[in-house]
Amino acid sequence: MNRKILLAVGLIIAVAIFLKYGRSVYMPAINKMKGNETVESRTTAIEGEVWSRLENNLNMAGYKMDFPKEIILAAFKEERVLQVYSKDYNGIKFIKEYPFTAFSGNLGPKLKEGDKQIPEGIYEVEYLNPNSSFYLSIKVSYPNDFDKAKTELSDIANMGGDIFIHGKSATIGCIPIGDEAIEEVFLLTQKAINNGVKVIISPRDFRTNSEYPNISGIEWENELYELIEKEIKTLPTDQMVNFPNYTL
Repeated sequence: MNRKILLAVGLIIAVAIFLKYGRSVYMPAINKMKGNETVESRTTAIEGEVWSRLENNLNMAGYKMDFPKEIILAAFKEERVLQVYSKDYNGIKFIKEYPFTAFSGNLGPKLKEGDKQIPEGIYEVEYLNPNSSFYLSIKVSYPNDFDKAKTELSDIANMGGDIFIHGKSATIGCIPIGDEAIEEVFLLTQKAINNGVKVIISPRDFRTNSEYPNISGIEWENELYELIEKEIKTLPTDQMVNFPNYTL
């Protein structure tokens, strides 16, 4: 009897851990069941058009025949832009910038469910959703370990979640960039996702403005912004020079 109880308890714990941390495994399957599209069908449908729109940007970054196998996404809340960079043995190269099409919250990290804040920190892409209500979407891994270590909430679930980069022009705590832009970022991410895709979300671009925002209600913003600034400063600052036809 004791053995059966232990097995049952172990199974319950395993299921709970999987449901909490295994979203990158089960959510794509759920999304597939919810809609008619798969990541593969979406990317096949848009790849030709996206390549034609990005060809000049990719060529100038050194990609003549194919998409980069590793990328970095960097979002800046104050500037309200998402930038895409490639990364390979030649270093990190700027690809393209996309303006936010909507915005919610203020500068400062996301602290709880319903605060309308876009998170701030170093994240990863968890999965791609080809059947999003916002056309296409890319799941960001909020809350990360830093977020969880700093929360004063007793239940991690109350920190909120479901943070996406997506299409359309409406949001509460996510990053919308419009439908044409999300096609490009979705495809670039799909081509690189096997190597992991880093997502940097910063209150501002510390390469051009090094002042840290003072966020009321917390005492650890400098610690967070030091981590973010370190990552941002690995990115090149010469994209305006390398891309003479580039406009905001």
